[in-house]
Order: sequence, then structure tokens, then C-alpha cells
Amino acid sequence: MKDFFDNLFDLDQFWNISLYIIGIVFVAWIVSRIVRFIIRKIISKRNQTRKRDYSTTSLKFLMNSVKFFAGVIGILIIIFTIPIFRAKAAFIFSGAGILAAIIGFAAQAAISNLIAGAFIVIFKPFRVGDFIRLDNLRVGIVEDITLRHTVINNFENKRLIIPNSVISTESVLNHTIEDHKVLSFNDFNIGLYADVDLARKIIQEEIQKLNYIIDNPDSKISKNKNNSDVRFISSDDNKVLLRAYVWMNEPFEEYRNRAILFEKVHKRFTTEGIELPKSMHKIYK
Repeated sequence: MKDFFDNLFDLDQFWNISLYIIGIVFVAWIVSRIVRFIIRKIISKRNQTRKRDYSTTSLKFLMNSVKFFAGVIGILIIIFTIPIFRAKAAFIFSGAGILAAIIGFAAQAAISNLIAGAFIVIFKPFRVGDFIRLDNLRVGIVEDITLRHTVINNFENKRLIIPNSVISTESVLNHTIEDHKVLSFNDFNIGLYADVDLARKIIQEEIQKLNYIIDNPDSKISKNKNNSDVRFISSDDNKVLLRAYVWMNEPFEEYRNRAILFEKVHKRFTTEGIELPKSMHKIYK
């Protein structure tokens, strides 16, 4: 070990090694840039013949893969072409069976993430730019798919970093995998003796004022072809449940539209005398 540091801090050899390492890093960077440029050009030409672009996810994953493998190859070249590093590497790998086993065990997660990421890119359960939901807390837009993890930008502009091996085993609700149309369910409670027809009319009028709404594109879901289908769902001791089915062509605006609709309808109910549900309390003697 003493010889290793003596050789390493020999000024002439130190500068030679430093320049050599810098050269390898520079070459690896140049090769990475060239390969990524070629891949980008090839995919760009393929996209010109497609009606829809599915390449953003593949492109990002390939770019990340090229950078990763260029870095790994550069490090291996540095280790095995510099005598000082090569000798120590041979010593470590020849007598470190336990260390190798530990590293191999630790690498299982990395390999699992890498394979899962490749499967995501190949089979496309979601793509970069898709609006997905794993559960109520993990909702957002896919921002990137790397070799190790998937990045989701949620509605608080926070990034969720989920390992590929985890997200590939989850049930994913993809709002945009086929098209951007979404059917929004909006529930309204009114009093048991409220005017149902007037309440329905108010809800329909407020729906017509929303942005991004479209006519019902699917007769299998509703025979009503317009975008203001309001149904009587149920009633109980003190309220009636009405549900408005609203088709929108932009899933990212569903939450905003829902909030606007609830506010406008509540104000109209109040001003036009629609009875709202009353709290009921049972008194036991």
C-alpha cells in the first residue's frame, strides 16, 4: 500500500495519470454525446412516419442508458489500463470473495430496477408525459424514466421517485394511455324534499360554462349524447344524491373543473332556494 501511495504522489507520474484520466473522461463524454445524437436523429426520422409519437419515453431511457454505460466503460478503462490501479484492482478482486458476494447481493436491486425499466420502455404501461395514478397520494405526470427509477411530478410540483422494480409491480391507472378524454363523476347532495328538476337544471347550466367539456363520445356509457347528463342516484332519510357525468378532453383540468363546478352549483343552490341536506341527530332517553 505504501508503494501505491508513493507512486501515486510522484509528481511526474501523478500528472501523467491525471491527464490520462481527464482524456478518458473527455473521450467517454464525446462518445456519449455522439451516440445520443445519432439515436435522437434515428428516432426523429421514425416519428415522421407515425401518426402518434411514442418515442419520448424510449428516447429518455436510451439517453440515460448511454450516459450510464459510457461512464461505466470509462471507469473500467481507467482501472485496467493504469498499472497502479490495475494491480490494486486485481488484488482486491482476487482475494475478496466475501466482498464480491456482498456486492452481488447489493446489486440485485439495481439489476432488478434496470430490467423493470427496460420492460416499462418496451411494453409502455405508461410513457413520459402520461397522467397516472398509483393511489390517492401517488398521482401525477410521468417526468422521466431512468435506469433505476421513475420520476412523477405531482400536483404540488413535488417529484415522486419510485424504483422501477416497485412501480412495475403496482396497478397503475393511466388517464392518457389511449386518449385524453375522461369522464368525471360529480356528486351533489340536496335535501330530501328539494326540487330535483330545478337542481338538475342548475347543474346542467353550470356544466355548460366549464372549459374543456365535450359531447359524450361513448354511447355505451350513456345514451345521453350531450355533456350534461345528471342522474338521480339514491336517497336516504335526509338527502338525495344527484350525479353529473361530465366528459372532458383534458384530464389535467378535471380537478380544477370539479372545484369550479361545486362552487358555482353551491352558490346557485343557495340563491335559488334548493334545500340542502340537514344534519340529523338521534336523541336517546
